[in-house]
Amino acid sequence: MPGGTGATSERRNVTKRKRKAPLTTPDLVLLSLLAERPMHGYQANLVLERRQVRDWAGISRPQIYYSLEKLARLGLLRAGKDSEPAAGPDRSIFAVTASGRAALADALEREEWTSQREHPAFLTWLALSWQARPGVVEKQIHRRRQFLASELEREQATLQAVLSEVGHQHHEAVWMLKLIIEQFTSELRWLSEVQSGLEQRAPARNPDYA
Repeated sequence: MPGGTGATSERRNVTKRKRKAPLTTPDLVLLSLLAERPMHGYQANLVLERRQVRDWAGISRPQIYYSLEKLARLGLLRAGKDSEPAAGPDRSIFAVTASGRAALADALEREEWTSQREHPAFLTWLALSWQARPGVVEKQIHRRRQFLASELEREQATLQAVLSEVGHQHHEAVWMLKLIIEQFTSELRWLSEVQSGLEQRAPARNPDYA
């Protein structure tokens, strides 16, 4: 049937476009956000800022608009005009299509989500810190402790705000924030142990090159 052939051709075209333009983390964040409800680009930016998404996903305001255009071009978003007066410069509202929901679901099945190890900058610094000038290691550890304490306080406040919004403990945002809080708390305990052992710091006793 002509209609069926056209639909099949369109699906093939979308599949080809998706292969040429793999979905990035910002793309997936936007797809997930717009799956909640259609939004203007500026609305999406405001929600991401309010939810402090940039703490765990690198997505700038220009990246939002780039991703919106990309996802619409791939057929994963559908752009429509808002009949209501906009509270900002954007007039196009973006909604997730069926293909967009499927692409998001497919991306969430990828194995690499569960099989990667991040390398925080502080760990890199620690590995090189034996070359630091006298007093610098203790100073940097103190700075790290101050940063973590500040971030811990901020995340605890965010958790309370999220709990007020979602109304229960069994939500992905609550789980994520609790993990971050636990990681910060654990690192602070570990830093106390490192700091207490600085005077006993010594080079390897049995290096392979000896």
